[in-house]
Amino acid sequence: MRDAEIGIIGGSGFYQLEGLSDVEERAIETPFGTPSDPVVLGTLEGRRVAFLPRHGRGHRIIPTEVPYRANICALKLLGVTRIVSINAVGSLCEEMAPMDIVVPDQLIDRTRRRISTFFGEGVVVHVGFAEPFCPELREIARTAATATGANVYGRGTYVVMEGPQFSTKAESLMYRSWGAEIVGMTALPEAKLAREAEMCYVSVAFVTDYDCWHPTHESVTTEMIIGNLLKGAETARSIVRSIARDMPEDRICPCGSALSDAIMTPAHLVPEETKRRLAPIAGRYLSDARQ
Repeated sequence: MRDAEIGIIGGSGFYQLEGLSDVEERAIETPFGTPSDPVVLGTLEGRRVAFLPRHGRGHRIIPTEVPYRANICALKLLGVTRIVSINAVGSLCEEMAPMDIVVPDQLIDRTRRRISTFFGEGVVVHVGFAEPFCPELREIARTAATATGANVYGRGTYVVMEGPQFSTKAESLMYRSWGAEIVGMTALPEAKLAREAEMCYVSVAFVTDYDCWHPTHESVTTEMIIGNLLKGAETARSIVRSIARDMPEDRICPCGSALSDAIMTPAHLVPEETKRRLAPIAGRYLSDARQ
């Protein structure tokens, strides 16, 4: 029996998930290290969920140092098949204003210092990533966000930058010229790792500022971001509750078979230590029975 089916990764300003019953806190060790924080397990709207604050309680971990692989692996070990990520983002376009919500459909990777795959060390895997977010989960999240009465955009391109510094004005203007709508620091490598782990993944992005391109907008600060996120905290909780309530039992998306034609290396050539480390992620593909 799975401990949880839905994973919630909380971003800046969203460090705990209220309204859970049957609550249990569990420290988990993974082959990829220790997650950002102990995982909180509980029941929400009749569904078993696992909540993990990305930056740790007290916001102790910068975006570059988030143990993304350990976080995703921990949720996988608990039985999670769908992940809802809460992200703080800056807007790169006039119409997406602070306090709006974006459910993005595309990503641009501008990170430089993060490990973005579970694989390597004797096994080569190339997963498809043309559509980085689960289409089924995106529609559920868009509907849930719209029901709160917030101004919601059901698509958008999210530029993920390294940080922890905010953008220069030149960078912000460049991202705008690319046609991107929002910029943040945390949806990658989460989305890539979730795809490799055959888990559905969606971002619910809360706009906190206009980055630094806007001629009449004050410079972005952490106080501005946290302040706006705290204002939207109840909205985020409402969205998560609705997603849990409306999530269908079965998945009809392709996320659950992302590795089926992505592993290039024959199983018998994969080192045993690599197989052991990857057992939670790809064990069914790398077992002796498939050699």
